[in-house]
Amino acid sequence: MIILKSSHEIEQMRKAGKVNAEIFDGLKAFIRPGTTTMDIDRYVEETIRRHGMIAAEKGYGGFPANVCTSVNEEVVHGIPSSERVLADGDIVSVDLVVQYGRYMADSCRTYGVGTISEQSQRLIDTAEKAFFEGIKYAREGHRLFDISSRIQEVVESEGFGVIRDYTGHGIGTEMHEDPPIPNYGKAGRGPRLQRGMTLAIEPMIVEHSYETDTLPNNWTVVTEDGGRAAHYENTLAITDGEPDILTI
Repeated sequence: MIILKSSHEIEQMRKAGKVNAEIFDGLKAFIRPGTTTMDIDRYVEETIRRHGMIAAEKGYGGFPANVCTSVNEEVVHGIPSSERVLADGDIVSVDLVVQYGRYMADSCRTYGVGTISEQSQRLIDTAEKAFFEGIKYAREGHRLFDISSRIQEVVESEGFGVIRDYTGHGIGTEMHEDPPIPNYGKAGRGPRLQRGMTLAIEPMIVEHSYETDTLPNNWTVVTEDGGRAAHYENTLAITDGEPDILTI
């Protein structure tokens, strides 16, 4: 069931989203060669606690950390570790959910570490471009898959692949609410978008094949062929005009 949010509820989500945005801005300078993924986890935890909020991923379904840190071929759900030292040329996706009171905001960014290849930068840029192209259709009256279809078009036009097994989602007082939001599909399908819907839209894209495996930790998803992955996500609200991005 899709849960529509009131303007008051959306403002609670925006308060959480401002912390997401602050964290991602700070990580631009924080992430460098020699940083561990556990360093990122601690930075996120300290920032969220300073604002009196909660890192909602910690303990979700048993997840052991405050944030997901997915490096290179890891697509989603990478677990931070003091043993995982980022090296020059790596890319790392940081996916976090901040909770303010009962309400949550979810977002993700992929960062280059030091000097990265042109191909890796293009992958990162395409994930972001696909998000902003997709949300041109995040307007009242459109169909959900209008967003999905445009994301797929943008990604595949650049020669990259779109992950099939994991999707965006509704969000509010639960981290994952209806509707699921694929990053592929045919326009004109899916539920009609309504004012008050709050959505976490998140292109997850890969260099080559979209086939994935899950590591023995039962969390971390990797590309089957070892190609790199990038991920760009924001939480937004459907309005009677332009979509309202809550995590920027």
